[in-house]
Amino acid sequence: MPSLLRRPRALVLSLAVIVGGGAVWYALPFGRAEPGPVVIRVDQAGYLTDAGKEAFAMGSEDQLAGAHFEVVDTAGRTVLDGRTGPRTGAWNDSYDSVRTLDLSALTRPGTYRVRLTGTATAESPSFKVAPAAELMKGLAEDNVRFFQAQRDGADIVPGALDRKPSHLTDRAATVYAAPHYNKDGTELKEPLRKVGGPVDVSGGWFDAGDFLKFTHTAAYSTAQLLLAQRSLPDTPGLAAEARHGLDWLDKMWDGRSGTLYAQVGIGAGSKDVRSDHDVWRLPQADDALEASGPDHMLKNRPVFRANEPGAPISPNLAGRVAAVFALAAQTEAKSDPQGARQWLKKAAAVYQQADTGHTGELVTVFPNSFYPEDSWLDDMEFGATELGLAAKELGDARAVRWHGEAGDWARKYIASDARGTLGVADVSALAHADLIKLGPSQAAADDLRRQLGDGERRAAKDPLRAGAVYTDFDAVPHTFGLVATARLYAQATGDHRYDAFAEQQRGWALGANAWGTSFMIGTGEVFPHCPEHQVANLAGSLTGEGKILRGAVVNGPNGSGKLTEHNSFDQMRSCEAGTAEWKRFDGNGARYLDHVGAWQTVEPADDFTSTALLAFALTAG
Repeated sequence: MPSLLRRPRALVLSLAVIVGGGAVWYALPFGRAEPGPVVIRVDQAGYLTDAGKEAFAMGSEDQLAGAHFEVVDTAGRTVLDGRTGPRTGAWNDSYDSVRTLDLSALTRPGTYRVRLTGTATAESPSFKVAPAAELMKGLAEDNVRFFQAQRDGADIVPGALDRKPSHLTDRAATVYAAPHYNKDGTELKEPLRKVGGPVDVSGGWFDAGDFLKFTHTAAYSTAQLLLAQRSLPDTPGLAAEARHGLDWLDKMWDGRSGTLYAQVGIGAGSKDVRSDHDVWRLPQADDALEASGPDHMLKNRPVFRANEPGAPISPNLAGRVAAVFALAAQTEAKSDPQGARQWLKKAAAVYQQADTGHTGELVTVFPNSFYPEDSWLDDMEFGATELGLAAKELGDARAVRWHGEAGDWARKYIASDARGTLGVADVSALAHADLIKLGPSQAAADDLRRQLGDGERRAAKDPLRAGAVYTDFDAVPHTFGLVATARLYAQATGDHRYDAFAEQQRGWALGANAWGTSFMIGTGEVFPHCPEHQVANLAGSLTGEGKILRGAVVNGPNGSGKLTEHNSFDQMRSCEAGTAEWKRFDGNGARYLDHVGAWQTVEPADDFTSTALLAFALTAG
């Protein structure tokens, strides 16, 4: 009979992690004082001393109608008490009442828990109250650790997962024509055709839980790391990690031939070509494979171009890569003006080559269905804006022209039917905020309010105040996108009307949600233990302690209909945490699983984590 560890005053939920043919049991605090339906949901990362603080109680209306709450410190002293707030709605059949708990009067730094008394009994996980810089810096540091764990090539950081150099053959990779797939993008329809090489595309980051590398997502993530550096420059490892992403993107741009490379590796193959998504392994294993046969493309990974040499580049890629190079120029403008001018030259060249008459399918990755995108005007605005800021910083006369073009792209984006909110497929929030720095732009400010207003209206109707759609992909990164957008808006305009909304949304992503889990690994008492991530699964801990992928942000809840199938590989270490308990909290069409095969909910990704990092850095700043 397995033993269960227990924490004082909190129910400990036993979870079985299946490893091979046996079961490893471990304990997970689940926020209840004793068995019963009532639970408390808090931001497990913590609350800012000078900001509003909201938690939630979930149970039946009979239980919560007469309930009181108290906040206790680590010594068990009550430091705040009150009554449960208004009912915000029902979550599911088991939880027909959600009530707010206003903790805003709690301003003294420390570590606390919330207890329910009266007609309901429950206890929350612990949480901190601390100044913004202190609280956010620790979270940002963890995000940096994730990017270090994602490094490819020779320049790796061993870290907790004992990473090894990998894919060293990327130093002399062969270039192939764009692959042709069947309609749903699952199978190659014809052999790959060599068109060039060798090229050095080593380094960079793995995109997610697999080992592919994409210019599309790397540019998005690198831009956010460079922007985060502005607000939180002393975060350990942040500048080095931003530089690591920048150096790889520099390799992906061949200025001599006017070629932008879009992808390294292949994620969907055929019976004759094993792809990255066909094998579960540690990345260094690819270097030991045979150079011929079905594993050829795993050892000698193909490189695909975004454009023919010298031809126009898909404008989404051209815009965001130009923005990254221009951000690098801004970062180095004071310390290395000559180097900054070289970055500006590269940024201008990529931007100038954009296919601004584009009417076809945008190039993101191959197959496009991995990262579909229909918006590119925002990318061009982003590129022009950062070029304008870099030129202004370096005293370049082209600043005025790029400023004008940025405004034109912003107006065209705002008038389009492809408007969204901050995420890997829409960078308008980043572009708008910096456009306002170049000069007043009412249109940009209005569109930032549009993005935040949509989230606010959605949150007002949701029992736990979620501003993002949690029945589709990217719920958590879109939530962090709303946090970052609110902070960017306040920074650009001086208008702080969305600050409380930002606090609310960060809280949802870090524990104040129906499932009571943080969606960032290592944050809080309850977080994902079984991410769909090959290195974390094969080299890390399956109990949530020790060797974990700290700082990784996962997708979070998704539509229940999207979780009918799980990935499974012979080499995968089985890991499933708390499935029966999570099921109790599924509701409003959403489901969450902490299962290594559930890529739909617990696969981490670079763009997820970089958006969180930017949100934390802007909050600290």
